[in-house]
Amino acid sequence: MGWRYSLSSLVLCASPLLVQGQSDALGLSNGYTKLKTSNFDFQLVADAQILASLKPTGSDFDFLPSDYLSYRAANGQYHIGDITYRYRTTDQKEWTAGDSSQDRAAVRSLENDALAAADMGPTLPSGSSLKVVREWIEVDGDLGLSFTLTNQGNSTIELGSLGFPIESNSIFTNRTADEVTAQCSLLDPYIGLDAGYLQLTPTSGTGPALIITPLANTSTPLEAWRNLEEPSDQYTGYGSQTFEGFYEWQVHSKAYAEKEWTDVTPWNEPTAQVLKPGEKSTVGLRFSVVSEGVRGIQKAVQDTDTPLTVGNGYIVPRDLTVQLFVLHSAKVSKIVSENNAFEVTQATENSYTLAPTGSVWGRTTVTISYADGKTQAVHYFITDSAPNAIAKLGHFSTTTMWFDDEQDPFGRAPSVITYDHSTKGHVLQEARVWIAGLSDEGGTVYLASAMKEHGLPDETEVAKLEEFASKVLFGTVQNEDFTVRKSAFFYDPDEAPEYSYDSSIDWGNWWSWNKADSYSTSRAYDYIHVIGVYWSLYRAGRDNPSLLKVHPWQWYLGQAYNTTVTGFATDSAGNGIIGYSRLGLMGETVVGELLTDLQREGWTDEADAVEAAMKLRADAWDSQPEPFGSEMAWDCTGQEGVYYWSNYFNLTETSTKTVNSILGLMPTVSHWGWNGNARRYWDFIYGGKLQRIERMIHHYGSSLNALPLLAEFRQNPTDAYLLRVGYGGITGPLSNIREDGSMYNAFHSFPDTLRGDDYSGDYGSGFLGLILGSGTYVVEDPDMGLVAYGGNLAVDGDTVTVQPRDAIRRRVFVASMGVYVSTSAGQIEEVSFSKTDPDSLQLQVTADVGSIIVWVEAPGTKDLYTVTAEGKEKRGGVEVQLTNGSAIVTVARS
Repeated sequence: MGWRYSLSSLVLCASPLLVQGQSDALGLSNGYTKLKTSNFDFQLVADAQILASLKPTGSDFDFLPSDYLSYRAANGQYHIGDITYRYRTTDQKEWTAGDSSQDRAAVRSLENDALAAADMGPTLPSGSSLKVVREWIEVDGDLGLSFTLTNQGNSTIELGSLGFPIESNSIFTNRTADEVTAQCSLLDPYIGLDAGYLQLTPTSGTGPALIITPLANTSTPLEAWRNLEEPSDQYTGYGSQTFEGFYEWQVHSKAYAEKEWTDVTPWNEPTAQVLKPGEKSTVGLRFSVVSEGVRGIQKAVQDTDTPLTVGNGYIVPRDLTVQLFVLHSAKVSKIVSENNAFEVTQATENSYTLAPTGSVWGRTTVTISYADGKTQAVHYFITDSAPNAIAKLGHFSTTTMWFDDEQDPFGRAPSVITYDHSTKGHVLQEARVWIAGLSDEGGTVYLASAMKEHGLPDETEVAKLEEFASKVLFGTVQNEDFTVRKSAFFYDPDEAPEYSYDSSIDWGNWWSWNKADSYSTSRAYDYIHVIGVYWSLYRAGRDNPSLLKVHPWQWYLGQAYNTTVTGFATDSAGNGIIGYSRLGLMGETVVGELLTDLQREGWTDEADAVEAAMKLRADAWDSQPEPFGSEMAWDCTGQEGVYYWSNYFNLTETSTKTVNSILGLMPTVSHWGWNGNARRYWDFIYGGKLQRIERMIHHYGSSLNALPLLAEFRQNPTDAYLLRVGYGGITGPLSNIREDGSMYNAFHSFPDTLRGDDYSGDYGSGFLGLILGSGTYVVEDPDMGLVAYGGNLAVDGDTVTVQPRDAIRRRVFVASMGVYVSTSAGQIEEVSFSKTDPDSLQLQVTADVGSIIVWVEAPGTKDLYTVTAEGKEKRGGVEVQLTNGSAIVTVARS
């Protein structure tokens, strides 16, 4: 769901010169100081000595928005080199605040051995007990920033907050898509205490990256990551869809924890520092170029002697044991699991196994203490076993969330409808009508219910969803000509005179569509949800036809096909009839699954029609420099569809460009919230109960963008970076399922909230990604050795055995063989193969049906692998008969 304009239409003001009436509190009119280190060319504003530009040596790429600096020169606008703090004397309760951005004055330049140094007193509150001296220094060719704080008062003070605002060139306002890719970079944190760092990656995903780490010989932990408020800005759009806003690195956060964050459990325990009269403390940051780009970030962090950990997953089902590898120059002196959440066992000199004890569900932290005095926090999220979690979701959504008022004038019953966790009830009225209208992402949580039946079918749930598909999906959400409405609910008292609209709701916004607008069929995004429901019910009933009572599987496959060709139809000139159908759409990997099944079923004409429609789109994308458009100014939703069809049609330049784009917006760090988290910060406005611009944790972009990364890894099984990021993203939706089975669209990352949103919202699209992408990956990782992502691995001599622990347990990829095995139903209980001579693998499968189909692909090798078990070819694979519900299947090199 999004705004109704493109980036190119957001024309504000791009002149680099100050305009009349514009503030120059920074003193830009007095010029800049150009400086160099071995690795950087950079500029400081002469008066303020804040960082104005930061470029790798000899490069034109600027990690800072220097071209927008003239619009960001007012009081209250933050830059690198600013400082914020709160302190109090030991006999006070209230905190005294300092902030170098609020009332700027030229700082007092100091002459010393630094590249530049200043007493910041003139731009800080007068009478402050803290004296702050800032220095810009060279650190082994990198750029260093240090602050020396001195208690110049007569009383001991407690420093309860200390923050360094971080600016980045993430302003998309008034930039074209090409300019965003060429000029901008994206900022993500690892809130890991002394091991914490920031990474700035080019939006393109290519070229040098930047990391910011604690300055050596200082104690500068990344304890909290605080969002910064700035004054309203008509030029750059601070806090909008085209400019998320900035954050600060907080070394201490006790003052905020006691005030603004009192009802929140922060990522790390809040701390403060005590300074006696005359006592000094020096803190600081180091800025380093990563010439290898995003894949070199973790190694570059190590090179600064910042502790680094690498794991095979940070969202951990209770039946999965994960590994954690410690890469640091100092030895581990202690490792502690909060509330005994994990049983921690040292496996090798630098690796540990973490097995959930069952004592904790949800967020938890593993704290590592090093012999050099540094402390690292690794953040995990423990869930139910993945099948149990999705089973709870299926039950909750088809019972508690089931809406069955047949008198509903909007025809929404029976259905799974949006749920509000705070009220424990249905959302039947909303100013954003789609949320109550079973459509437009924010109202399509029923897509999760349906996709669950593909992964873990339940007879009672399938029966309800068949009723929904027959009575509501087809007939209310979807017209008989297979077009799909924007919303079943609408605000139109003239068209619904008997309905009692809630007068406390503000119905005056553009999103309170009337009947005509709601019944418009102009959004191709909405067609994907409907296709997903039909396809999943087809797959649920294909191997177990007794599950389907209303229609046979052929009907559901046909409905999915007809919705697809309708949604992607073109006119005689080749233009899409349905709006946005030429763009990559969220969740459209399911169209790829549909095409595969049409081919498997021998529906040749239908398959050819879908393929032809997709080829038109893929060819168009292949001719575009930036094919990732959407209805939003900048987005991360087009990449999944662009990759799928570019890869399908062997358009390698575009598929590679797409993978790079995703890597630019999805990091991998030792934190469940940011590991594989796709950049998204506006959809709480359109699908959340708490509406604000805010970095979202594991919105549907995480799992959907993981699908291309995992597919690309299967084709390039030595590129473990793809798997690290992709696995983090594909497991993201598990953390959005509460213990009771309810779900939320995303987790609020601002430190005053740190919880899931109350609305189920557009979670359905994210869950679709989870179901289509869940699998177990066995790989020889360059840092971790032989590990399994999503499975429990054991090695006995030469034999490797893996027990899948992912959500649906039907897909296994063995990187050493380059082989991807999947089944049509049931579960893969165990996989085994030879470590030294992996020519074949053996699978133990179980199912509650008489036979299953086993499919074998070999995307990561030129060798041919086939199923050797007895069975006839069927639906593009081999049909395997089960005896007493189980079978042994061997896949071997031909």
